[in-house]
Amino acid sequence: MAAAKKKQPRVIIFTTPTCTYCRAAKRYLRQRGIRFKDVDVSRDPAAARDMVRRSGQSGVPVLDIGGKIVVGFNREKIDRLLGLK
Repeated sequence: MAAAKKKQPRVIIFTTPTCTYCRAAKRYLRQRGIRFKDVDVSRDPAAARDMVRRSGQSGVPVLDIGGKIVVGFNREKIDRLLGLK
């Protein structure tokens, strides 16, 4: 019997349209086939407050991967939290 594919944790990425690292992080997730919810904090003050509450940071990108916070485009940490090689 084949092992069930591990379910991907929920991924939320807090971004702004002008952020280069945000674009790089989203591109990376797409290349790896990871589904994510993109939240534009420049247009949504409530989301911006939520991001700061979760991360303690006002800089973007901030990724929430299954409740674990990654500040910035930290590929190693993203891979580890998603179980990617």
